[in-house]
Amino acid sequence: MPLAHRHYENALVLAPTGRLDHDNCEAFREELAPHLQRSAKDRASIVLDLSGLEYVSSAGLRCFMLAAKQAKAQNSRVVIAAMQPVVAEIFQIARFNLVFEAFPKVRDALAALSPAAAAAFDRG
Repeated sequence: MPLAHRHYENALVLAPTGRLDHDNCEAFREELAPHLQRSAKDRASIVLDLSGLEYVSSAGLRCFMLAAKQAKAQNSRVVIAAMQPVVAEIFQIARFNLVFEAFPKVRDALAALSPAAAAAFDRG
């Protein structure tokens, strides 16, 4: 699963697209791993921009949970932003909305993490 990414000061925005399920969960984890390592090294937070994610299965939710645990163990942070309605409903049913900080827009997530990251986002 290709994982688009952009840096905004001390935050990294990662944007998975399509579906995240049993078929591509491992590929997603492999793509995500170096970003988690780099965020820990750089003391950066990660925003998962889910605006392009159409569906997430229980396997995909597990991938998100493992990423959050790894980030926390490394003194980093993962937050969720811009969920499509179907994905937001799945998060709510699975009660992941209680596990992850979720924001309506990427900019909102960046502003909560770092004013410098939000300013960099605004500059484009």
